[in-house]
Amino acid sequence: MGLFKSKVKMIEIRIHGRGGQGAFTASNLLASALFKEGRYAQAFPSFNAERRGVPTAAFVRIDDSIIRLRCEVYTPDHIIVLDPTLFTMVDVTHGLKENGWIIINSDKRPNDFSSLSKRFKVATVDANSIAIKYHLGSHTAPIVNTAILGAFSRITGIVGIDAVLEVVEESIPTKRGENVAAAKETYEKVSIAEG
Repeated sequence: MGLFKSKVKMIEIRIHGRGGQGAFTASNLLASALFKEGRYAQAFPSFNAERRGVPTAAFVRIDDSIIRLRCEVYTPDHIIVLDPTLFTMVDVTHGLKENGWIIINSDKRPNDFSSLSKRFKVATVDANSIAIKYHLGSHTAPIVNTAILGAFSRITGIVGIDAVLEVVEESIPTKRGENVAAAKETYEKVSIAEG
């Protein structure tokens, strides 16, 4: 499955992005992939100013039984960051459990985020370049939401890559093959911090 297998019953994930990057779509796809694997999952966005480019967040909860909790995720087990410039605007690590994963869309190496790796596990993947390669979005505004899910699958092992690829192929209305290829490539290219 993945490089690291989770052993937590309920798992909570927060996805940070900017309006228009598809954080909510990523959360829905992840929840659908988990459902395909027989898990209970819940996905929802934060409701703030819904404008292109402003910081946004989406949330996913995963469990082996029905999820009755209906609030935002305040203490996530893992975080996905679609845009690394958000680190200067938002405390994306707020509430992240110690040793939780931060998966960052960045062309930098995980060890370049040394201030984070003291308390958390850090993984990076250049999802922008991969999205541009497959013509997902534009050169100035690549859409990385499907691509980053491949990296999440590999690093956490919470969801299998086959379920992710199946859901992407079923759910994305255009450029299905390109979105699937991008998720496969991030699965292969994601890097973890060297300890």
